[in-house]
Amino acid sequence: MVGGGGGAGVPGTGGLSAVRGLTGALYQGAALLVRRLAPPAPEPGPAARVVVVGGGFAGVAAARRFERLALRGHRLDVTLVSASNYLLFTPMLAEVASGALQARHISAPVRAAASHTRFRHGTVEQIDPVRRTVTLDAGSGRPEALPYDHLVLAVGSVAHAAGLPGVDEHAFTLKDLGDARVLRDHVLALLERADLEPDDRKRRQLLTFVVAGGGFAGTEAVAELFDLVHSVLPYYPGIGEGDPRFVLVHSGAMILPELPPELGAYALERLRARGIEVRLGVRAAGAGPADVRLTSGELISTRTFVWTAGQRANPLAATLPAERGRGGALVVDATMRVPGLEGVWAVGDCARIPAPDGGTYPPTAQHAQREGRQVADNIAAVVSGRAPRPFAFRTLGVFVALGHRTAAGEIRGRRFSGLAAWMLWRGIYLAKLPGIEKRARVLFDWALDLAFPRDIAVTAPPAHRFPAAARFPRPEEGS
Repeated sequence: MVGGGGGAGVPGTGGLSAVRGLTGALYQGAALLVRRLAPPAPEPGPAARVVVVGGGFAGVAAARRFERLALRGHRLDVTLVSASNYLLFTPMLAEVASGALQARHISAPVRAAASHTRFRHGTVEQIDPVRRTVTLDAGSGRPEALPYDHLVLAVGSVAHAAGLPGVDEHAFTLKDLGDARVLRDHVLALLERADLEPDDRKRRQLLTFVVAGGGFAGTEAVAELFDLVHSVLPYYPGIGEGDPRFVLVHSGAMILPELPPELGAYALERLRARGIEVRLGVRAAGAGPADVRLTSGELISTRTFVWTAGQRANPLAATLPAERGRGGALVVDATMRVPGLEGVWAVGDCARIPAPDGGTYPPTAQHAQREGRQVADNIAAVVSGRAPRPFAFRTLGVFVALGHRTAAGEIRGRRFSGLAAWMLWRGIYLAKLPGIEKRARVLFDWALDLAFPRDIAVTAPPAHRFPAAARFPRPEEGS
């Protein structure tokens, strides 16, 4: 019985094992059959080729966002093209013109700002939206064609004199570091001449400084020039405290139309209280080598005329067969695509991006940075087969420096003026500078400016101390 019982148990176990073995064999056979019959998995396609033209706030912000998207698995081959190899922190450009900041301290190399992006230093000569190529002149004498699947135009804007006689030839602009350095050296050279000039009429001409445009750029420029001249007057015993004359010309009824009326009125009062003349409701009608003519008929004798009253989108935008809006900027849809041009997007100053309120977004750095990031997200979405999102952003705030530790501005509806606004202005812009090194250098420059007069060394050769007509686009380029 024991043996029989044992015999009866062995066949039961063996039968279960046989069933399991048969099931496993059938499963493996079925899996093998499915693998043989199923189509092979598709190989991953080539990475989407993206070319970003422009190394300003919008272009660099787009490149950096593309780098993050690539880390998340998006197949993107990105090339950033720029005529300059540095990112310029333009809100502080007027302080470079006045000698308060060193030029290299408000610029960051593009290769460092977007270190994982292929960078090409050169000028774009032509865009072919049919063949989808960008022709690049990198200085080698051999134009290079860069193919793209998606093109991001972030080429910014240029100074534009609207064809006013003499302005192209005789006005200074303030759009880049070269402009700021030229203007600073020019002003200091005039002080050197005025200190020794015996003729009262010629000395008044040398010491008269005229700025056209009462927006942010013009207001900050005239305030910083005032600070520069009065900071260094102790070095020039032949120039009296009241000899320098500063004139701000603005076509509107109030300067700084971007600010609430109360802050604009405050800024106007502060400028006039410091001795800066403000001409409202008039424009510059033309310029000569030694004077500026206003639409009111007034003729101002001067050797320094700074033009900030007009700008247009970079002439490269005009080469595309697309609709252009005010200032020659490309009209885009809410996702920043250029209608009618497949794979072409535009952001920053060279684009007119519709806002939900029916207007368009202003050409400011805070908008350009966010537009750059959004356009990168939208291109990644399109490459992945998803729909791009409309751009939406509410302005955080605006500030303008009025010189002599005074500023005006607002943040989310809260308004600030005087010393408190000046401290906020400096703190906010210091925090936005790219990198700890640049922040430390700028902070050190500011500390020196509080304790010492500004440097009066003129380092540029005389031939480089005067405006160049090439700084303005030729009429056929700006049309």
